Amino acid sequence: MNSPQSSPSSTSAPSVPDIRRTRRRVALSSAAVLALAVPLGVCGTSAQAQAQTDAGAIRLLADSSASGPGPASGSAFLAGLGLEQWNTQNVAPGVRVSTVTLQNQGSAPFWTVTLEQPVTSKVTLGPARAEVESESWARTTAAQLAAHGFAARVEAVRWPGYSDTPRGLMGYRVRVGEFPSSGAAGTELSAITAAGFAAVTEWTGYDAQTPADRENIHVAVIARGAFRGTVEATHDGNVAQRATTSSVAAQLGSLVGVNGGFFVTSNADGVQGTQSGLGAYDGQVQSLSSGDRAALVVKNNGKGGYQIANLTSTATVRSGAATFAVEGVNRVPGTVRDCGRPDATPTTHPEQDVDCYETNDLVQFTPEFAAPLPTGTGTQAVLDAAGKVLSVGARGGAVPAGGTVLQGIGTAAAWLDAHAVVGHRLTVDQRIVDSATGRTVHLGPNDSIVSAAPRLLRDGRIDIDAADEGVVDPRDLSFNYQWANARQPRTIAGVDARGDLILVTVDGRLTAGSEGFTLYEEAEFMRSLGAVQALNLDGGGSTAMAVDGRLVNNTSDATGERPVGDTIQVLP
Repeated sequence: MNSPQSSPSSTSAPSVPDIRRTRRRVALSSAAVLALAVPLGVCGTSAQAQAQTDAGAIRLLADSSASGPGPASGSAFLAGLGLEQWNTQNVAPGVRVSTVTLQNQGSAPFWTVTLEQPVTSKVTLGPARAEVESESWARTTAAQLAAHGFAARVEAVRWPGYSDTPRGLMGYRVRVGEFPSSGAAGTELSAITAAGFAAVTEWTGYDAQTPADRENIHVAVIARGAFRGTVEATHDGNVAQRATTSSVAAQLGSLVGVNGGFFVTSNADGVQGTQSGLGAYDGQVQSLSSGDRAALVVKNNGKGGYQIANLTSTATVRSGAATFAVEGVNRVPGTVRDCGRPDATPTTHPEQDVDCYETNDLVQFTPEFAAPLPTGTGTQAVLDAAGKVLSVGARGGAVPAGGTVLQGIGTAAAWLDAHAVVGHRLTVDQRIVDSATGRTVHLGPNDSIVSAAPRLLRDGRIDIDAADEGVVDPRDLSFNYQWANARQPRTIAGVDARGDLILVTVDGRLTAGSEGFTLYEEAEFMRSLGAVQALNLDGGGSTAMAVDGRLVNNTSDATGERPVGDTIQVLP
């Protein structure tokens, strides 16, 4: 699947910051999934920390001379929940990485066959399939299955605790069988589809209402007061390239690196590697926002702190008194991945993994776009570093060193034809706005921004604006159901009350047995770590964490670690 985050959790038919002195436990998901105790503190050394076994539980001991509170018991055997086993490495002063495997010995997920209803998506306007539908559909489908000799069950599905979607019952789904393997479920699937039904095989361990039986998690805490290095978001000098998180980390000599925001993964959606949301590196905007979405702002390479907020962005080109809106930076004119731009069709609302289109579109290309410029109808103006127009003509070629390029189609091309005059100057002004406050976010030369969706925590409260940020749509249960509401590999960023940065990955899709988190479980987990602000970053096959330049988590793509767009790197 081309989505940076999502990938089917099913098979279709052949068709910290510190651990407070009082330990805190949080159930992961409203279905009472896994309890968590977090043994993190920014203290000690890995040589002095050791794991000891005591009465069947594993306990992590910290150096008693360390500054700040040390980890409490690193695990606990809780009735029906299982063992939490933490291993902690002090990568550098103020940088600590902890790995935990959460196991729920009381959980017994299985493979099953889930029926689907062919529908027309209200979001994409194209054909789709919904596994959660009305009760009447579920009862009718179950009766039809019974008539063909299949014993079906109907399950109620409830909405997660998002802040902007309905509460209570979402709908019903229909399932057949409990199977020990995907192969056995696939055999039943073949029989069901042969009878004329649409269906997929699914692992019930991905369901929010089923307790996860295993989660493999990595948590990196960068203590703002103790860490003397830098933190930055980077596209490694070329916004039109893809590279694995670990290769970028190794090249930069990074202490810790994680993948960053959403990006283009298919030539059909734009230029691969370019971000499909707001991105800024070294104080320069390299892609505009896809609507009002969550972002991590790293100020002055981390020394100025971190901010997680929903941000929007605009840009305008000016020639004397004449102006025109610039709707994109470093993307193909006319195509807007993840939507969310004014005048885009079929919607101006952000919609995850959906292409929208603009017929009158002006796009700026920066020196960091080190790929051939898009070609096609329209007009192109090439500018030098001072904004002086060097040439006006057909689209194509390359961005000159230190210069920029403007490409326009439709009325934007007509504006360039009228106002881009060789030897005259064009200026482009950009503005980033914090949606909650209305204030402009000013970028310094060492500031960077990574954007994804959705927000998870605000001011210490779970506040997931999943619909507003376009990762679900209550009108269309076929849209991103698995992406948001089922367990997936996830990458998460958060900030605690002391200003420490928390970076988390959780493996999923049964890599090394790990199932992943739902969006709501992400929020609960980050809150259990003490985060007060948090957002979901790109996940799925993109989820990766590197420590000392080496990949430490289990990525989920069959081909290995996925080359991504931007990354967040912690540098010595």
